[in-house]
Amino acid sequence: MPPAEEPARGTHFVQSLERGLSVIRAFSAEHPSMTLSDVARTTDLTRAAARRFLLTLVDLGYVRTDGRLFSLTPRVLDLGYAYVASAGLPDLAQPHLEDLSSRVRESVSVSVLDGDDIVYIARVATLRIMTVAITVGTRFPAAATSMGRVLLAGFDGDELDAFLARAELRRLTATTITDPGELRAEIHRVREQGYAMVDQELEAGLRSLAAPIRDGSGRVIAAANVSAHAGRSSVENVYRDLLPALLETTGRIEADLAAVGRRSADF
Repeated sequence: MPPAEEPARGTHFVQSLERGLSVIRAFSAEHPSMTLSDVARTTDLTRAAARRFLLTLVDLGYVRTDGRLFSLTPRVLDLGYAYVASAGLPDLAQPHLEDLSSRVRESVSVSVLDGDDIVYIARVATLRIMTVAITVGTRFPAAATSMGRVLLAGFDGDELDAFLARAELRRLTATTITDPGELRAEIHRVREQGYAMVDQELEAGLRSLAAPIRDGSGRVIAAANVSAHAGRSSVENVYRDLLPALLETTGRIEADLAAVGRRSADF
């Protein structure tokens, strides 16, 4: 049987863009770091072409290198943010958030990581418990938020090192973690237990509980949270009353994401 023909390309087609994207896609969970030769072989590019694309991506901040090995940086998440925010997750998550909020009678949200901040992409608010009004598009520093710590827990070691080296850990309240080593330990704890609790570190009087939302490959792509006023809910009550409902909700969102992915694969 003759090999399948390549689909016809229009005159608009920019081959260099295709090749640049193929270099990014060459990295995976199985191959997080590769040499120039590895990338050239995986993408069917010449070594010279692969080198130009890799060094351009280094200059743009999407790839890092130690001189021999290349790997992606967290900045590649920016490329997926527009899709996550505009083509699926907010609409998919919203009914689940509404159900969760009605059950626990607290404000609930979903956010994604954008740079070193979280950005809210879906929300159901009850009583306002923060001095700042939170809406879709609101940003907060990832380091001081429950959703941010869940998202940071999805980083590998090098990504977390890079974040802690550059992040400005500002003291927002008397209890905000500002020591990089202490924050690293907390993120490791979040990774192990599968959820994060932030107790009055972003704003006095606010307790927040968050859990990850993962795609079909197990990668953390977003986080969901429930926020409660410290005067109404003790830490013990938050864990007892809110955590099971939150984990059930993130599980349902992930199931819907998987179903959408299966339907897309059928077309």
